[in-house]
Amino acid sequence: MGSGKGAIDHYEAVVKPGMIMFEIAGVTEEMAKTAFSKAGHKLSVKTTFVKKA
Repeated sequence: MGSGKGAIDHYEAVVKPGMIMFEIAGVTEEMAKTAFSKAGHKLSVKTTFVKKA
Protein backbone atom coordinates (compact mmCIF):
# COMPACT_ATOMS: atom_id res chain seq x y z
CA MET A 1 0.00 0.00 0.00
CA GLY A 2 1.33 3.41 -0.96
CA SER A 3 4.42 2.06 -2.71
CA GLY A 4 4.12 4.36 -5.73
CA LYS A 5 1.98 5.23 -8.71
CA GLY A 6 3.60 3.06 -11.37
CA ALA A 7 6.03 3.83 -14.18
CA ILE A 8 6.27 7.40 -15.48
CA ASP A 9 5.91 7.32 -19.25
CA HIS A 10 5.74 11.08 -19.99
CA TYR A 11 6.04 14.54 -18.43
CA GLU A 12 4.09 17.72 -19.05
CA ALA A 13 4.98 21.33 -18.32
CA VAL A 14 3.28 24.68 -18.92
CA VAL A 15 5.46 26.89 -21.13
CA LYS A 16 4.22 30.46 -21.36
CA PRO A 17 5.17 32.82 -24.22
CA GLY A 18 8.50 34.55 -23.61
CA MET A 19 9.87 31.81 -21.35
CA ILE A 20 13.51 30.83 -21.93
CA MET A 21 13.58 27.06 -22.30
CA PHE A 22 17.27 26.35 -22.94
CA GLU A 23 20.57 28.09 -22.23
CA ILE A 24 24.00 27.18 -23.56
CA ALA A 25 27.54 28.33 -22.72
CA GLY A 26 31.07 27.47 -23.77
CA VAL A 27 30.51 27.20 -27.53
CA THR A 28 30.65 29.62 -30.42
CA GLU A 29 27.55 31.59 -31.38
CA GLU A 30 27.41 29.82 -34.74
CA MET A 31 27.44 26.38 -33.09
CA ALA A 32 24.76 27.45 -30.59
CA LYS A 33 22.50 28.75 -33.38
CA THR A 34 22.88 25.49 -35.29
CA ALA A 35 22.08 23.40 -32.21
CA PHE A 36 19.04 25.48 -31.27
CA SER A 37 17.79 25.50 -34.85
CA LYS A 38 17.87 21.69 -34.95
CA ALA A 39 16.22 21.47 -31.52
CA GLY A 40 13.56 24.03 -32.50
CA HIS A 41 12.43 21.88 -35.42
CA LYS A 42 11.59 19.09 -32.96
CA LEU A 43 9.32 21.33 -30.86
CA SER A 44 5.68 22.01 -31.66
CA VAL A 45 5.99 25.74 -30.89
CA LYS A 46 7.63 28.73 -32.59
CA THR A 47 11.15 29.31 -31.26
CA THR A 48 13.52 32.28 -31.31
CA PHE A 49 17.27 32.55 -30.69
CA VAL A 50 18.07 35.20 -28.07
CA LYS A 51 21.60 36.43 -27.34
CA LYS A 52 22.57 37.94 -24.00
CA ALA A 53 24.01 41.43 -24.39
